Amino acid sequence: MPPTNVYIIGAQCTGKTTLVNALRSSFKTTSDISPPTIVEEVARSVQRVHKFTAADITSSPDRCLALQTLILETQRDAERAALRDEQWIISDRSGLDPIVYAQRYLGHETADAMLTSAAWQELRWRMSTSLILVCEAGTNWLVADGVRLMPQDRDDWIGTHREFCQALERVGLPYDVIPCTLAGIDDRTAFVWSKWRAAALRDSHGPMLEANGCS
Repeated sequence: MPPTNVYIIGAQCTGKTTLVNALRSSFKTTSDISPPTIVEEVARSVQRVHKFTAADITSSPDRCLALQTLILETQRDAERAALRDEQWIISDRSGLDPIVYAQRYLGHETADAMLTSAAWQELRWRMSTSLILVCEAGTNWLVADGVRLMPQDRDDWIGTHREFCQALERVGLPYDVIPCTLAGIDDRTAFVWSKWRAAALRDSHGPMLEANGCS
């Protein structure tokens, strides 16, 4: 049985990619199991290839829906490719991310429709047996890069974090929160591996138990 997959998700600018890169590097010291395949963030490549901008998300409902649908389907394809040889993955983002943003900018009805898609059903099944970690908003990492849609202010940023937690609870996926007070990358990496080892132990004895830190 392959090791437990890991998903690092959450609001913008919460250190997700930095953490994934640190996990990739730290795993090189572990030799008793096969290394994970990293599923890189797909949203940026989708935006670049299909000529989307951050402004499309708020200015054009049709463009926003097209973007989120493409991200969802591209995430599915990326995971399929990564798991083709029965490896395990650490994923920078997840299939839930575009659904959260669809709900935020297009409403519940659109998000509900995405939740019925074949792409989401496949991704949800995989996530249900994985370790999901939500990076909490609240650190001083908000930096506009011209690609991502930035939150309006700190309250909006924290609101996005809560929406991720609520979405996970709504679809019945257990998760843990990496607290924003845990700012050091070594501490964050150690936190993930401790949860990963605990998840592996639970998987060997029964279903994962929900343990999170969202309010």
